[in-house]
Amino acid sequence: MHKRIVRRELKIDPAQLPADLPAVLRRVYAARGIADPLQLDTRVERLIAPERLGGLPHALDLLEQALAAGQRILVVGDFDADGATSSALTVRALRMMGAQHVGYLVPNRFDFGYGLTPEIVAVAAQQRPDLLITVDSGISCIAGVAAARAQGMKVLVTDHHLPGARLPEADAIVNPNLLGDPFPSKYLAGVGVAFYVMVALRARLRDKGWFAANGLAEPNLASLLDLVALGTVADVVPLDHNNRVLVEQGLRRIRAGRCVPGITALLHAGGRNPARAIANDLGFAVGPRLNAAGRLEDMSLGIECLLTDDAQVATHLARQLDQLNRARREIEADMQAQALGSLETLHLDEGGLNTGLCVYDPDWHQGVIGILASRLKDRFHRPVIAFAAAGDGTIKGSARSVTGVHIRDCLEAVATQHPGLIRKFGGHAMAAGLTLAERDLSVFQAIFDAEVSRHLSADDLHGVIHTDGELEPGDFTLETAELLRSAGPWGQHFPEPVFDGKFDVVSQRMVGGRHLKLGLRGEAQAALIDAISFNQADLSDFSGARVRIAYRLDANEFRGLRSLQLVVDYLERV
Repeated sequence: MHKRIVRRELKIDPAQLPADLPAVLRRVYAARGIADPLQLDTRVERLIAPERLGGLPHALDLLEQALAAGQRILVVGDFDADGATSSALTVRALRMMGAQHVGYLVPNRFDFGYGLTPEIVAVAAQQRPDLLITVDSGISCIAGVAAARAQGMKVLVTDHHLPGARLPEADAIVNPNLLGDPFPSKYLAGVGVAFYVMVALRARLRDKGWFAANGLAEPNLASLLDLVALGTVADVVPLDHNNRVLVEQGLRRIRAGRCVPGITALLHAGGRNPARAIANDLGFAVGPRLNAAGRLEDMSLGIECLLTDDAQVATHLARQLDQLNRARREIEADMQAQALGSLETLHLDEGGLNTGLCVYDPDWHQGVIGILASRLKDRFHRPVIAFAAAGDGTIKGSARSVTGVHIRDCLEAVATQHPGLIRKFGGHAMAAGLTLAERDLSVFQAIFDAEVSRHLSADDLHGVIHTDGELEPGDFTLETAELLRSAGPWGQHFPEPVFDGKFDVVSQRMVGGRHLKLGLRGEAQAALIDAISFNQADLSDFSGARVRIAYRLDANEFRGLRSLQLVVDYLERV
């Protein structure tokens, strides 16, 4: 499908940045609004101070009392990578600070749904916890928190999701997105919030003489930054300066071999080299393998992989997670083929598609519909909701959106105008979930399409690739690729550099059954440039053609030798 290549505008004059920075880096940073060189400083000292996070005094009182009294503590997390890392980090940190009875519980998404529900509280009650801590969830769990407190549990909510009009009546809440919270960064992932709470608790215990009195070594909580980096990248939160510090510090520990064995094992399972790990490796190799457990089975497998200190156990668990991820891919591929087939059966070409797409099959897997919606959204450049049967005559949908449509607000508009049509919903700008009666799907489809059409025009329904312009001929080097690789960490709202240009396709062949290997020659280059386009085996033959491509510089490693390679995100004839 045709896409538009749009070059990023420079937000500042590159000359404002230090002259000793290479010109290509000054241009890249200027396009991302880096006006102050301090924004490039990723030393741990540059982190926002924990005491600026609201809600800490009450939270620390609960935690200190629980430790002093030897209370039973139970951590309840979400079933994604952020929830898994938050749970593992909190359990590890509390044990390091002397907690004798601390465990975790993660809801099975198919049995209990999202967050701290009354049903999961009933399961938690079997462990007789005195203090229940939610991580990466809880801010919308009104009934669950009430149920826990009714059973005599103290409840500490730590979360980063946007709160609703009503807050749960927990004993303490820590969330930088609460109204009036003074924490400058609103983009912490759940694992980031958990880390800040644990750092603040260590400071409280240090001031009270806890470690000396109990014969404990004061823990180095920087040792947990590998978990913070993984959860932050996997949850695709914006990488503002504070998050970039957290991620970079975690990556340094991973590259130095000072991370939990589970992360090393998962990197190996994904074919990545831990010694050269970057944010992209966490997002595309480790995160999906963790998420596969929550999507298909039980996230406890992922949490155990992050909790073990035994490298052999970690390797065994990572292999199981890798197998689950392979199964998830097969399920997803089948679902995608069915979805595309159903669209073709309806004789809908690109111009005839609804502006808001809904797809459903009663045999689809609930845990994979979010990925399916995301894939179709990327392919057709419009909001998509994929539905799966949930039993009792209901279906659950997972929605993914595009720029210009706040998908949660869109669902709220539908719910407001048609009371009772949507049983329940929640989410944010780019992703949401909802439940419908199966019999209401056709009605919902028409209403959803009409609502989305109010926000998008025909011109909006084309994919856009933002690039950093053309590279100078002298920048096509392995050194430039390494420079850009190490200049991050790159991620959401701080995107990895992408360039564009025109090239002649000298050669083209398929590798690995799914990828196109290209030999390119630029206008000012005599030497052939290697390039690869992943998962694009269905593209037509471009041999001998003049093309415009959007690409990233990469270092290809083969048999111990490293060389420059362009990773092609998009190509078209010119």
